[in-house]
Amino acid sequence: MSTSPAVVNFAPQKGSVEIREIETPNIGDEDVLLEVSNVGVCGSDLHQWTADHSWPVNYPVVLGHEFGGTIVEKGSRVVGWDIGDRVVSETAAIIDPNNPMSRQGRYNLDPTRKGFGYGVHGAMTRYVRVPSRILHHVPDHLPFEQACLTEPCCVAYNAVVKNAHIEPGDRVVVLGPGTIGILCAAMARLCGAEVAIVGLEADRHRLNIAAENYGCIPIIGDAKAWAMERDGMGADGIIDAAGASITLKIALDLVRPAGWISKVGWGPQPLGFNIDPLVQKNVRLQGSFSHHWAIWERVIAILASGQLNVRPIIGGVWPIEQWHEAFEKMHSGEVVKSVLKP
Repeated sequence: MSTSPAVVNFAPQKGSVEIREIETPNIGDEDVLLEVSNVGVCGSDLHQWTADHSWPVNYPVVLGHEFGGTIVEKGSRVVGWDIGDRVVSETAAIIDPNNPMSRQGRYNLDPTRKGFGYGVHGAMTRYVRVPSRILHHVPDHLPFEQACLTEPCCVAYNAVVKNAHIEPGDRVVVLGPGTIGILCAAMARLCGAEVAIVGLEADRHRLNIAAENYGCIPIIGDAKAWAMERDGMGADGIIDAAGASITLKIALDLVRPAGWISKVGWGPQPLGFNIDPLVQKNVRLQGSFSHHWAIWERVIAILASGQLNVRPIIGGVWPIEQWHEAFEKMHSGEVVKSVLKP
């Protein structure tokens, strides 16, 4: 059996990630074997590396769930796919098809769902086993280093297009200029909103990327003056894409009465503040998690058409052996998104 180097998270302690040789996986009748072309580093990969995540992990596990590549082998019951097809994959590696959520097409909300990079081996290696049900075609003109970012674009699409109600001319504030925050801001701009993206002084580089490439208004610190500028009532909507609980308090302060908050950022800290303004302002608070098949098809279409260009957020492409540098550059905020090439 051949082996390939892989970025493996081997234990729950901080820093428990290293390169290990792993065997090429065997595939089932409904799976394909994908040769990975590129894999994006996600904030959740960093959280598992720094051991400040809040989800169960099946150690040891190969990291990586933002990936694309070429089919090199397929199972006996796989239809509609051929060797050599260029594809990207969703993250829902294991689902219960009989779960009520799965039956509704909302398999991303199946409580038993297990994803690449924490529940099963992910794509920070040369070959990954993927169920054919979650594959999507990638047009020939879309490079894999961009196509592998379909997944975070789908997270943003769900948070902004599906789980928020944006009308052209709305004022929207995005809290947190990480990958998801910037992509949420870009999606809100596509919906016709005027968008401010908010961060800290350390985020200045990332805020500038959002301003220069996606037409956003960058704000360091307090966004209240901008939110109130039009009529003194606040922003129509807030997208909370920060990895801290306290930003929900900021969102409640910035949103106008009868406005909405779409929360896509994970923050494990206790709230520790009064949420009565949610009631008093008659605000809709909406969580947004993951994505499903139809969202992937839409997002690939807007990437392929050029309506959404992800190149500005890609800070570099590193060989798999240099994963540590790629993780560090992203963790420090020097780059928005690191991409690996196995």
